Amino acid sequence: MNTQIAESLIDIEAQLRQLGQWEKASPEPSALVSDQPFCVDTLTLPQWLQFVFLPTLYAMLRDGRELPQGCGIAPMAEEYYRGTGLSSSELVAVLMRVDELLS
Repeated sequence: MNTQIAESLIDIEAQLRQLGQWEKASPEPSALVSDQPFCVDTLTLPQWLQFVFLPTLYAMLRDGRELPQGCGIAPMAEEYYRGTGLSSSELVAVLMRVDELLS
């Protein structure tokens, strides 16, 4: 399963890059310590994926730590991208795969 998760994380990054939503600069450190789900008060969903979700899961995989026992990111992504005009279906599909693997 860890290999499938790692492959999915790579796919998430690729999809964010394809959508033009991969950022070169990190947000301010204070934006990363929000206590709100998905850091909705300080980051956009793509920023949260890039600067919180991906690094956290990569570190967990690298360190051999137990992965979360549940995940529900795909519905958040569907809502975030609704009406944006961006072709986000492949990103949402990868996030669904991650949700399934971690649930």
